[in-house]
Amino acid sequence: MVEPNDGGMRASDSDRDEVAGRLRAGLDEGRLTVTEYDERLQRAYAAATLGELRPLTSDLPVPQPSAEVVARDEHKAKVSKEWRDWAGGAVVMIAIWGVTSAVSGDLKFFWPAIPIVIWAAFSVAMTIEGPGKRHDDD
Repeated sequence: MVEPNDGGMRASDSDRDEVAGRLRAGLDEGRLTVTEYDERLQRAYAAATLGELRPLTSDLPVPQPSAEVVARDEHKAKVSKEWRDWAGGAVVMIAIWGVTSAVSGDLKFFWPAIPIVIWAAFSVAMTIEGPGKRHDDD
């Protein structure tokens, strides 16, 4: 949902679905009875504004992402950074090769291919490895 002071803003279907999911979690955790869940769920899908949705989950804890979700998100960020670094390094090496070839007036051996391919192989391995597989202290 949007901001704490937007109670008059119209609720979207995804806002209602989010509340329904939190209510379902509350039922599954034993925080709500089936009757409370049913009443709140009906009110959630009948809600027109965010202000009507907020009280339905105000007494329930904010859900925390599981360790698996956190590990997956961290891995995605790490992989993304690795590939950005690889692309930046590749651009710098190719630029150096291009400048040296241009200055000499002769097309030099394309040496950047060697480090670029090796670095890419390590990056692919890290991407495939997935979250939670490594045991070192990154």
